[in-house]
Amino acid sequence: MIILSHRGYWKQSHEKNTRAAFVHSFDLGFGTETDLRDQNGTLVISHDMPLNQVLTFKDFLDIYAQNELPLALNIKADGLAAILDTVMQDRPKSNWFVFDMAVPDMRAYLELGMPVFTRMSEVEQTPVWFDQAVGIWLDSFSAEWYDEALIETLLIQGKKVCVVSSELHGRDKTLLWRLLKPLSHHAQLMLCTDVPEEARAYFDRVQP
Repeated sequence: MIILSHRGYWKQSHEKNTRAAFVHSFDLGFGTETDLRDQNGTLVISHDMPLNQVLTFKDFLDIYAQNELPLALNIKADGLAAILDTVMQDRPKSNWFVFDMAVPDMRAYLELGMPVFTRMSEVEQTPVWFDQAVGIWLDSFSAEWYDEALIETLLIQGKKVCVVSSELHGRDKTLLWRLLKPLSHHAQLMLCTDVPEEARAYFDRVQP
């Protein structure tokens, strides 16, 4: 299993999506999920509409440098596919993916041959463009609705699977992590979490 830090490695909420959070995440060997949108024609890192100066995507990539850690790029605005494709053309497509864009906007990313994860959740149980997507962003808004068998089926079908950890939605993560533990040997399985060090310790622990 690959552990992704959610908006970098942070301890306080105001540290999310900051330079320090990404430096810390990469230094600890964690890939990261982050939010991508545009501001005045420039790609920037921001979950919400940026009102002040925020980290540019160029500066983010400078921090990332030549890492081969995975990047999950959460697309927060329409119309970014062409400029993002230009920026990312020289980077191995096995190391990053885009997800969470609007469904009509997803087509542009697929047509450009970019690595796209399509969504599954309790309200999206038939993922759009499943055949063209390289992976699944597996989410649950209210409670975990899926089981170990579904995840294993997706992996057998050749899809990467990134599971959204329960604490991102304010729920206890214990039951989900227990469900994922038997699958944690899969190299194509990922977990996006606010507590990456805790996740690494849990999933690296040998079961008695």
